[in-house]
Amino acid sequence: MNNRILAAPLSCLFLLGLVACTKAGPKPALPVIEPPLPSGAASTPATTTPATSVTPAAPVVPVAPAPAPAATPPPGEGYAGLGAKREAFIARTAQDSGIPAAEIAAWLDQARYQQSIINAITRPAEGKPWRDYRPIFLTDKRISEGRAFLAANRDELLRIQAQTGVPPEYVTAIIGVETSYGGNTGSYRVLDALYTLGFFYPKREEFFRAELGHLFPLARDEQLDLAQLRGSYAGAMGYGQFIPSSYRNYAVDGDGDGRRDLVNSKRDAMASVANYFKAHGWQAGQPVVARAQVDANAAPFVPDTLEARYTLAELAARGYRAAAPVPALPATLVTLEGAQGTEHWLAFKNFYVITRYNRSPLYAMAVHQLAQEIAAP
Repeated sequence: MNNRILAAPLSCLFLLGLVACTKAGPKPALPVIEPPLPSGAASTPATTTPATSVTPAAPVVPVAPAPAPAATPPPGEGYAGLGAKREAFIARTAQDSGIPAAEIAAWLDQARYQQSIINAITRPAEGKPWRDYRPIFLTDKRISEGRAFLAANRDELLRIQAQTGVPPEYVTAIIGVETSYGGNTGSYRVLDALYTLGFFYPKREEFFRAELGHLFPLARDEQLDLAQLRGSYAGAMGYGQFIPSSYRNYAVDGDGDGRRDLVNSKRDAMASVANYFKAHGWQAGQPVVARAQVDANAAPFVPDTLEARYTLAELAARGYRAAAPVPALPATLVTLEGAQGTEHWLAFKNFYVITRYNRSPLYAMAVHQLAQEIAAP
């Protein structure tokens, strides 16, 4: 929510970033911000400097349709100062992207406020406890479809693994959690989603306005039709639900056609998810999590970060140790309320990488466990 992310994934954050091949996207001039918490909404991901880049041979900026009557704005706090915010946004985006201000203004005239988007983002699935969140994604149907997806794309996924170190089951699980393997990539116009959240959702309006600012050069560089481009309620797109900044930074051309098409090209989407993980430090061959056993006298411990900052000895001194042998890697502690009671997990760097796609530990655990089920014999 990939954002980043960054609501229930589309499955919905990136974030949630929300995503090695040889070509990555152009470096944006606009500031990059952490992805939204809701998954599938931008489950994608926080952004950093892209690795490599590809520029379409003949980028075409879509021509905005003739302005329609302005949408009736909603009353209340979100509308305060809209005119000034709009003008400042147009000026900054034009300066940073090189797109004429008049063209950006014409597109904003076409954007429509959607109350259903505000409704959706205020009730994300990540607000549930683990015992209720897990059954959303760990279903027989999603597992069986994930195995079929991996089998159908095995050769390509193995090629991607050789380049990035990211196992096929994790790329598959991300796509499964986000969009049910491409079956539900979103029905909102991305323009409407980012406009609504960027100007009428005060809680995170700056983040979403920045994403809206990325959308215009993204459409130019990747030859996307803004009038038709659809995604989640948080403006995430394609099989892996990349928000615009993550799309620009981490998408790669997986099928070699000179474009990064995360909406229509499955190969581009799979390669981009793996590239996102690689860019955020995925450690090939290393664990994601391990069950922790708790000493009888252990005091409650809630780390203030999901980063793997503690040695195993430090965690053991607090009363939390691996239930089975694990590599001597830095870890942190994740505690979840499961169906059978409280669960304690040692979470390693690869778990943290998954949370760069969507910041929720629930999301990362769901991806991990779905991946394990998909890979099971």
